[in-house]
Amino acid sequence: MQTTNLDHIPGKKITAHHGLVMGNTVRTKHIGRDFFAGLKNIVGGELKGYTELMVESREEALSRLIESARKLGANAVVNIRFSTSDVAPTAAEVLAYGTAVTIE
Repeated sequence: MQTTNLDHIPGKKITAHHGLVMGNTVRTKHIGRDFFAGLKNIVGGELKGYTELMVESREEALSRLIESARKLGANAVVNIRFSTSDVAPTAAEVLAYGTAVTIE
């Protein structure tokens, strides 16, 4: 499955449009990350536990987007975007969305 944030794949021709596909995940912080994040707020610096959480979340959302595209018979997804939103005080959603297509 080829994926890109461009609206086309260079050197390839889009032969079919399958529509919008999405993949999402909702993650919550665990108490250990919250505790260390609180300490980091005092001294400053990167919140590595949260960075790892967001990387894992984006990977999961992208994996689910690809699976959705496969179910539609697509072999590529173009114009991929990510969105993040809070869904509860301690939980956030990461959404990946794009257009499923067939390329040759």
